Amino acid sequence: MSKKVLICSNTSWSIYNFRFNLAKSLRKNGYKVILVAPYDEYSERLKQEFEYYNICIDNKGTNPIEDIKTIIRFYILYKNIKPDIVLNFTIKPNIYGTIVCSLLKIKTANNITGLGTLFMKQNFITIIAKYLYKYSQSKADKVFFQNKDDFELFIGEKLVKRNKSDILPGSGVDINKFKPEIYKKEDNIFKFLLISRMLWDKGIGEYVEAGKIIMKKYKNIEFQLLGFLDVDNRSAIRREQMQKWIDRGYVKYLGISDNVKEEIKKADCIVLPSFYGEGTPRILLEAASMAKPIITTNSVGCKDVVDDKVNGYLCNIKDSDDLAKKMKMMLKMSKKEQDIMGQKGREKIIREFDEKIVINKYLDSIIKIL
Repeated sequence: MSKKVLICSNTSWSIYNFRFNLAKSLRKNGYKVILVAPYDEYSERLKQEFEYYNICIDNKGTNPIEDIKTIIRFYILYKNIKPDIVLNFTIKPNIYGTIVCSLLKIKTANNITGLGTLFMKQNFITIIAKYLYKYSQSKADKVFFQNKDDFELFIGEKLVKRNKSDILPGSGVDINKFKPEIYKKEDNIFKFLLISRMLWDKGIGEYVEAGKIIMKKYKNIEFQLLGFLDVDNRSAIRREQMQKWIDRGYVKYLGISDNVKEEIKKADCIVLPSFYGEGTPRILLEAASMAKPIITTNSVGCKDVVDDKVNGYLCNIKDSDDLAKKMKMMLKMSKKEQDIMGQKGREKIIREFDEKIVINKYLDSIIKIL
């Protein structure tokens, strides 16, 4: 009888976009794969391929009563499914899912996909979060991190034990899907593109301010934004604010897309000035894999994808002037120099961030744990 591997995340969207190839590889290797995540518009796509269960998780809240309800839901669901191992992604599955698995004697492998804004400020919530991480991860069989900084932070704060922790190259990227493609431009407009949820913490404000600086000197430049707007997050950029930027000609908002590959292909340079606690931003991996030059911040997770002045530029955090400086450096390069920069990025991704590296680490760990 096949061993049951359950994958749990805080959205069906994230499983579909980031974990689907992992799920398929596990199935190909003889495991029965079950997916658990809150219901959203991507859940039906999960159902077409795998056994799927909906679970209600209050992702942004810190209400202890709601969190207790989440723990109870995990307990009822996992007691019924009886998985052999659970692969957790994102904060609440990592913490509450692991606690429940330890009660039910189910093995767990967790993935710290980035810390978001959680550890940015030292407050009461951070203290509670650290305690919950320390308690829950002591019950886990394996803890993966997506960058060295988060790994060292957790080891240094004694939140996890080094001997059961490991570093992954982010979520990895499908290098056969995200590959360089020839795109014939119909205009001579240089397009900068920022793809993320529309959050201030992702550096959207700095991107707009840098754009204003650039526009004073350069013509035929476009500053594009792509991603979810008005999301349920304290750092969310509201629709009215976006409309003001659009009306003043600062940005072109492209909405959301199920095919980011197509938008990356049309862009000349991908920008992510994030100061959010990233794991390793998937969009930077995808862009570099498609041989696009990158500008991003010298911050946790982001800096791992860019070798400064080789496949892109690193700029200072929360510094629109420095971001504008790096954008000008990109604009001053010839098309050939930009292409070489992009090719260096493609080589780096193949060497360090191929999704197969992540999948193989999971396969090896599951065999050892079980």
